[in-house]
Amino acid sequence: MADLFSPLTLAHGPALKNRFMLAPLTNLQSHPDGTLSDDEFKWLTLRAKGGFGLTMTCAAHVQAVGQGFPGQLGIFGDQHVAGLTRLAAEIKRHHSVSAVQLHHAGNRSPKDLVGTPVSASDDPETGARGLSLSEVEQLVEDFVAAAVRAEHAGFDGVEIHGAHGYVLAQFLSPEINKREDRYGGSVANRARIVNEIIDGVRARTRADFQVGLRLSPERFGLKLADIVETAGAILAAGKIDYLDMSLWDVFKEPVEEAFKGRSLMSYFTELPRGQVRLGVAGKVTSPAIAAQMLKNGADYVLIGRAAILHHDFVQRARDAAFTPIALPVTAEYLANEGLGPAFVKYMSTWPGFVEAA
Repeated sequence: MADLFSPLTLAHGPALKNRFMLAPLTNLQSHPDGTLSDDEFKWLTLRAKGGFGLTMTCAAHVQAVGQGFPGQLGIFGDQHVAGLTRLAAEIKRHHSVSAVQLHHAGNRSPKDLVGTPVSASDDPETGARGLSLSEVEQLVEDFVAAAVRAEHAGFDGVEIHGAHGYVLAQFLSPEINKREDRYGGSVANRARIVNEIIDGVRARTRADFQVGLRLSPERFGLKLADIVETAGAILAAGKIDYLDMSLWDVFKEPVEEAFKGRSLMSYFTELPRGQVRLGVAGKVTSPAIAAQMLKNGADYVLIGRAAILHHDFVQRARDAAFTPIALPVTAEYLANEGLGPAFVKYMSTWPGFVEAA
């Protein structure tokens, strides 16, 4: 267990005081214009106070048309900076490293929020329109501009959301991305947008600004071999500080038959990573599982559901036998753990999570 509470240095910026990151969690609590609400502020800063080495926001959209859900935090305009500045300062006050997750939902944007959604290519299934070449270039610019806003707000860094079938994952998917320009075709071309965003953030932020990347290797038209190749190339380039692999379940085997017989996680822990740190997410619900992930080759773990249930999960994790409270829990319990009404309502849509009223 001692390894979980050892510091983790990164290539840029401050070290994490332990190996726990707060996972970037959808919570629907921000104002309709994307500005920070008091409920969102309370939820996040309570986790920083609870001991997380790095406290990450929910996915924050970098374009208005990239909104993925109601009540999403925004970072696409200067109107968002004041709230983000307040948030960064309070996370820092609790000695937690701070990060904004940068996001664009692409074809997963609800039409009632954005009108016609956009994607890597025309997508008849969702009605999304393929981005023109100049619009792809603007998307890169808007990710980079959002990182600059995060820097100005006082955050230690950003995480680029390339997972879960959102717009960057749509570029990575050979099923969705049918482009015939430099952003389509080969694995390297489909990953070009991610690399251009990384390069842009590095070029336009301070030397000690941290850059992370989230990838997922399955579902949404993604191919495991492609994501392994992409992750390997990005790790080898050494431009990011950490790679966050969202695996749905850290113990699972791949869904693709050709890759079964070993854990999905192992395809990424075996990649040479240099100074880049590798983390995993997916049902890491106890300190025992977290410790096992470090033994299995991860540098850190991301905590989601367990952090919803216990704002002080990290402090409680010093007891190796600790397990989170049994589900379902009451709405009152979640409110006492710092969730606002919109977040509690959202959690009630998760089967078996919240007791029926």
